Amino acid sequence: MIPALILFAATYVLMLVFSKYRPYIALASALVFIVTGMLPLSDILPAIDWNVILMIAGTMGLVALFIESKMPELLADLVMERVKNVQWAAVALALFAGIISAFVDNVATVLMVAPVALEICRKLKTNPVPFIIGIAVSSNLQGAATLVGDTTAIMLGSALDMSFMDFFFYSSKPGMFFMVELGAVLSAAILFFIFRKEKAPIPKLNQRTQVTDMVPTYLLGGAIVLLILASFIPNKPDVTNGLICCCLLVIGLVYNLIKKKNLSAITEPLKGIDFETIGLLLGLFLMIGGISARGVIDEMAKLLSKAGGGNVFVLYTVIVWGSVIISAFIDNIPYVATMIPVIASLAAGLGVDPTPLYFGLLSGATLGGNITPIGASANITGIGILRKNGYEVKNSDFFKVGIPFTLAAVVPAYICIWMLFGM
Repeated sequence: MIPALILFAATYVLMLVFSKYRPYIALASALVFIVTGMLPLSDILPAIDWNVILMIAGTMGLVALFIESKMPELLADLVMERVKNVQWAAVALALFAGIISAFVDNVATVLMVAPVALEICRKLKTNPVPFIIGIAVSSNLQGAATLVGDTTAIMLGSALDMSFMDFFFYSSKPGMFFMVELGAVLSAAILFFIFRKEKAPIPKLNQRTQVTDMVPTYLLGGAIVLLILASFIPNKPDVTNGLICCCLLVIGLVYNLIKKKNLSAITEPLKGIDFETIGLLLGLFLMIGGISARGVIDEMAKLLSKAGGGNVFVLYTVIVWGSVIISAFIDNIPYVATMIPVIASLAAGLGVDPTPLYFGLLSGATLGGNITPIGASANITGIGILRKNGYEVKNSDFFKVGIPFTLAAVVPAYICIWMLFGM
């Protein structure tokens, strides 16, 4: 277990220090896990979240068609018509991304909203880095608001046998949705403060951009609707969301080929897929699979649970803030999957209601990924989009937004969950 933990920690340090080479560092580390046997061959394929990989690839291709249609430019025009300066534009885009992310996967949300932000920044000749970071962290926050917003929410809903409406009202009390929205209001204020110097007025447009083709917009809108509908299907295949996105991409490519009658109609949209981001995620999934196979995550969960002793409030506090710290570096899906049975056992042993512990786990694990650039798939995707457009994101750039945003979102949820379900 110790060698796996050392390799994992060293890899994260290297990725933070050498941010330009993150995909290669992650893949190299994953290869070491495999070659040394720390990740058994039989665990390689199960360790990779193919649903996320397929969804990213499919949505990136759809977004390439979406950009080509000039719809992001029109949406950018509409946003610019309704806000008075750059500060308001940045906050509005983050809130817009958050609303979508409450119902659609965080990564898909970033892929859909980022082109609009890039287009606004291009027209305003301003740096898009903080804009995209704001969109990514806002997407992560709202993923915990509903049953369909994030994989961790789905897992918690399954553990507590929650319906879609239980996230709004649980045991006749305000549910996770309202905890998240309270955090969203405060974190929006944080974003407003971060962008306080961006007071440049939005120039008036002579005319709106004309969209050349509505089909890509229909396909992307169809992806949102189908992803929401799929969330209500019981016992569906794990790769359902990924297959939806890839199938719609295939439809879009066939349509584009028929329309243009040229092979570039297929090759150009496929170039929009960021294979470096996909490689980074593959490496991370394999690394996490390696430390899971060595029992590192199990031990971390046990240590976290023991730290609370017999005091429920202390245990709740440790779970919330421990989850924030751990999820800043470890993908929250395997962590939450490990902690759910641990919490169930703890609550049964103490004879207490597990609800505050479960809700604390969800809020801490979901929001902790906003602290670091590699703490959540949405962050990695956003940074990948920026890199593809010629912008490198420094760790300090991300920390400047991510840390205060996380604190503003977690603190109110931490207080309200305990007051409603723990006291």
